[in-house]
Amino acid sequence: MAGRGSRLRPHTLTIPKPLMPVAGKPIVQSLVEDITKVCAEPVEEIAFIIGDFGTDVENQLKEIAASLGAKGSIYHQEEALGTAHAILCAKESLNGNVVVAFADTLFRADFTINANDDGIIWVKQIDDPSAFGVVKLDNEGVITDFVEKPTTYVSDLAIIGIYYFKDGEQLKGELQYLIDNDIKEKGEYQLTNALENLKQKGAKFKTGEVNEWMDCGNKNVTVQTNQKVLSFQKENTIGNNLTQENSIIIPPCFIGDNVVLKNTIIGPYVSIGDNSTVQGSVIENSIIQKDTVIEHANVTNSMIGNKVNYQGKQKDLSIGDYTEIVE
Repeated sequence: MAGRGSRLRPHTLTIPKPLMPVAGKPIVQSLVEDITKVCAEPVEEIAFIIGDFGTDVENQLKEIAASLGAKGSIYHQEEALGTAHAILCAKESLNGNVVVAFADTLFRADFTINANDDGIIWVKQIDDPSAFGVVKLDNEGVITDFVEKPTTYVSDLAIIGIYYFKDGEQLKGELQYLIDNDIKEKGEYQLTNALENLKQKGAKFKTGEVNEWMDCGNKNVTVQTNQKVLSFQKENTIGNNLTQENSIIIPPCFIGDNVVLKNTIIGPYVSIGDNSTVQGSVIENSIIQKDTVIEHANVTNSMIGNKVNYQGKQKDLSIGDYTEIVE
């Protein structure tokens, strides 16, 4: 999770993308909770590979790990040199059964990891796989080829960024081999090359197919993901000390602690963070973060940051933290 989150700016100028809230919970927290559910045994350690996010963020990540009964470890990738390089930054944690995940996606799956498999690659069938790594399968469902961002059609099974490895040490060795021999593809050290080397040495990788794959790469898809996650919950989630005056909450919504709603219609598919106030407004299908005030607005398909003061009209908005707009 060391990337800059450029496509989600201005929100990621002040908050790392994996800590952006979706349905009231940081993306990375939902991701590690989902992974923990499909693991066949307790998770002992969660290693976060980050950029320079600051001590507060590091402590928050360690608390997320602790909430799942795991040790939280922090590693830093100081230069963006590709997925293989990023994972190797956590080489001290690459031991035993390992799950690797990229923290800009959420998923839903109905299976449990079989720890005896050499490896599992989560995939999703999509219409345009050219922007993703893809896999090809044999008749028994074993992966025969890994192809990074194919320019011509190879397969429509896109790798969604979650992997299981039976032997973390073996993975570490292949990643180190790429670095030591300066083996790059498209200018970066790619995990798919390490996967191909493992396969050539006899590892049999199977696919884990997910029911839902939810991207959080930019504003529009993050709002869509918020909608999907809330729809799975079906009902409203209401925090403590809600003040609700002449207001309606249409489910499903997430409402944080100490929220004030006056003369307002909220929902469906709205997440509102702690200590925010909405007055004289209609809000639907949007994410509003903490300590924000919205007045006299009609807002849809929007992301509004922390400590924002917005008084306006009908809008499709993407407003970063500490912004004041009066129209």
